[in-house]
Amino acid sequence: MAELYGQRVQTTVQTKYLPFVVDTILNSNVLFQRVVRGSKKWSGRTLRVPVKVSKNTTGTSFSGFDTFSVAATANRQFMEFTPSFYQITCALPGDECSVADTDEKILDLMKVTIQSDTEDMADDLGTIFYADGTGNSSKDPLGLAALVDDGTNVANIGGLSRSTYTTLKSTVTASSGTLTLAKVDTLWIAVTSGAQKPTAIYTTEAVFNYYGQLLRPQERITKDVGTIKGLSGGTGFTALYYNGKPILMDEKATAEAFIMVNEDYVDFYALPYKFAKPVAYKSQIEGNDYEAPIGLGFSWSDWIIPANSGSVVGHVYFGGQFITTNPKRHGKLTGITGI
Repeated sequence: MAELYGQRVQTTVQTKYLPFVVDTILNSNVLFQRVVRGSKKWSGRTLRVPVKVSKNTTGTSFSGFDTFSVAATANRQFMEFTPSFYQITCALPGDECSVADTDEKILDLMKVTIQSDTEDMADDLGTIFYADGTGNSSKDPLGLAALVDDGTNVANIGGLSRSTYTTLKSTVTASSGTLTLAKVDTLWIAVTSGAQKPTAIYTTEAVFNYYGQLLRPQERITKDVGTIKGLSGGTGFTALYYNGKPILMDEKATAEAFIMVNEDYVDFYALPYKFAKPVAYKSQIEGNDYEAPIGLGFSWSDWIIPANSGSVVGHVYFGGQFITTNPKRHGKLTGITGI
């Protein structure tokens, strides 16, 4: 960058650094933030979810001395989930830390490094939360591709076969290229029973715009929505609405998909890492939708001084599992490329 002034100015006027970092890399991460900010605490070796998978069929009308069935009905199974862990490394050379800790420092180098790296990890996890959990030899946490599936791509959920227990199937409909309100209506009806209905719809920017084009101008009402299940505070996300439920565009969302989720049946159970402490800081980074990562899942190892290096190293950990307790209440349209 060329100097704008000569030596007369350069030798008499200091350079001013603003006390924050502007992020020009990270983009939206809507699903991850909504889910993680509503984390529940993990407990136990595994998480078991009892599910009813069939009806008791012994009911019958009768008269007089008719005999009744005395057969017991086994109509419950359990889905079982285990936790997954993810980490990102923070590292700094000791000489840079020494120079950065003088009276002239503008930002705390060590703190802003943790902040930046934690947000990068959250960005990675945002991508994973739309995947199927098979990444890195199935060490990744589960994502919507596993939770919202009819068995075509993810045969089992919580250790149970979707082909055996068909009520664990979500509704997945190939949209054959086009998005129409009729297809959206059909999907909605398929995953709705009485008061049980989707609470949010996730999609890409492109499909969000396709949906907007289907609406009459007076219907194109956008609102800001909160983070999850009525929780207040945090970043709001702009949404269009369908049947009173927000349609949220997320740059992490699965390409060409329109995903209806009943958030009453999805949760992140967080498990803090044993040898670390909770992440807690006020972020000095601006220009993205990430606030300081909060929730039970984030842990910080603290800085570690290696025995053979003049440096410091630390690890941010994230633990737990993204689960669904009722897959049939979710659904998606796939293959949307226009209207």
